[in-house]
Amino acid sequence: MTDNKAQYVPGHALLTGRTAVITAAAGAGIGGATARRFLEEGARVVIGDAHARRVKESAAALAEEFGADRVAGLPCDVTDEPQVGALFDLAEERHGRLDIVVNNAGLGGTADLAEMTDDQWYRVIDVTLHGTFRCTRAALRRMRDAGAGGVVVNNASVVGWRAQRGQAHYAAAKAGVMALTRCAAVEAADHGVRVNAVSPSLAMHPHLVKVTTEELLTELTGREAFGRWAEPWEVANVIVFLASDYASYMTGETVSVSSQHA
Repeated sequence: MTDNKAQYVPGHALLTGRTAVITAAAGAGIGGATARRFLEEGARVVIGDAHARRVKESAAALAEEFGADRVAGLPCDVTDEPQVGALFDLAEERHGRLDIVVNNAGLGGTADLAEMTDDQWYRVIDVTLHGTFRCTRAALRRMRDAGAGGVVVNNASVVGWRAQRGQAHYAAAKAGVMALTRCAAVEAADHGVRVNAVSPSLAMHPHLVKVTTEELLTELTGREAFGRWAEPWEVANVIVFLASDYASYMTGETVSVSSQHA
């Protein structure tokens, strides 16, 4: 891995006064980094995560740093419609509005297609694609009814564009997220709502590095133009951009946060 680390960018008040819901946001990955970046940009955040203890701890830590009036958290399994509804209800109850939704929840796994079980296939599809559908639907209904516009940003993957052994279920789900993004954007435009996606390749954090072999990391980073993995906050920076007014004429797009777009 090379030493060409990026420098952390300070906030520029790009999301001041806006309320955001972020799924799978308790932890050290892209969701957690997005919650922090949004707070640094002035937003209020409501974080959801399937891990109840982690979401409680993450929300408490962020509230201590950024203020309890700007942070809330709730356990949310995106495969459960009532839990999705409760997360969105919390945002509106706490702040009276919903401006941004980041659909970060996803589930991976590795299995060759010939050996893949129905359960392995359905679980990845249900969390990654159906979960994004459920949350996007909830967001569009509420933003439409509020009549104040809004933004949805989905987390896709470069695997949605290219082939990778053992990733048929995950690739199908992420390609579906890209298609969902495009179609939702056309419908949402009638209500002043933008829908875009980011497509990362290799975004790592310390906990993930510990459970990944050195051989695999070497192989994966070797495919990257910068010869290193992305820090989660580097992906979060692009999510901030898509959520901000700087992206006011972008909708239906999937932005590659990687050199691996084909």
